[in-house]
Amino acid sequence: MTLDQTTIWIVIVALAIGTFTLRFSFLGLVGRRPLPPWALRLLRYTPVAVIPGLMAPQIFLPLEGQSGPDPVRLAAVVVTLAVGVWTKNAIWAMLGGAATLAILTLTLGA
Repeated sequence: MTLDQTTIWIVIVALAIGTFTLRFSFLGLVGRRPLPPWALRLLRYTPVAVIPGLMAPQIFLPLEGQSGPDPVRLAAVVVTLAVGVWTKNAIWAMLGGAATLAILTLTLGA
């Protein structure tokens, strides 16, 4: 499917307006008012929900030519979760998972 430049720019401008409107509705209109305690409590969990949501497709969807998830990525996820539960530290968990992914990728050539 090929799109002409006009269509591409219309999509870019529409997405920019939509993104601005969503952000302004929260930051611009509510930014100077105190939020209720229940909203502040829910906002604390936003990063915890967004990061797994971004990573889940990369972990569980099969790579091209494979019929299931990549065992190297699954091993890195297991190590990340184990280190996170053990240390209660997100940085150490991410470093452990990244190190596992790098070592297994280099040694197994996956």
